Amino acid sequence: MRTLKDAKVGDTVTVVRLHGEGAVKRRIMDMGITKGVAIQIRKVAPLGDPMELNVRGYELSVRKADAEMIEIA
Repeated sequence: MRTLKDAKVGDTVTVVRLHGEGAVKRRIMDMGITKGVAIQIRKVAPLGDPMELNVRGYELSVRKADAEMIEIA
């Protein structure tokens, strides 16, 4: 299983599945990250946390812990 945390800067990936439960999963979905959406990895902080993404035409920062819950293809 490949997660968003494993993606490199410049990659464009597609969300396959969201893991997690309850409020955490709802928060990720509220940010616009849903099944089938394309995500471009723009930047990653020097220590790897957070990641800056381009989702649905806007920029979004996501923590490593949240990125591990997003399965990609």
